[in-house]
Amino acid sequence: MKDDNQELVDFQILSLKYKTRLTRKFKERKKYEVPDPNKLKSVIPGTVVEIKAKKGQKLKEGDVILLLEAMKMINEIHMPFDGKIKKIHVEKGQRISKNFLMVEIE
Repeated sequence: MKDDNQELVDFQILSLKYKTRLTRKFKERKKYEVPDPNKLKSVIPGTVVEIKAKKGQKLKEGDVILLLEAMKMINEIHMPFDGKIKKIHVEKGQRISKNFLMVEIE
């Protein structure tokens, strides 16, 4: 029985050849993007409690950029490396989702 939402494709691993069906869900999935280290995205949804950095400010690795409340806990978002804040995409009190772009670094 063939499902109209599937496509038959060939692929090879080493010297072995295979056939498989790709579902519509697989074909329409979000493609993987290489993470940009200059863009800090949230790893969990939460509320921005406080922003400690300003646009144009130079920070050292480990400095706190902002505080994010998630699951009744305050999480410090730290600078991943020495750099300068290019743009802050959040405001105090803003609720953000997972993978939300919070800060850009130069």
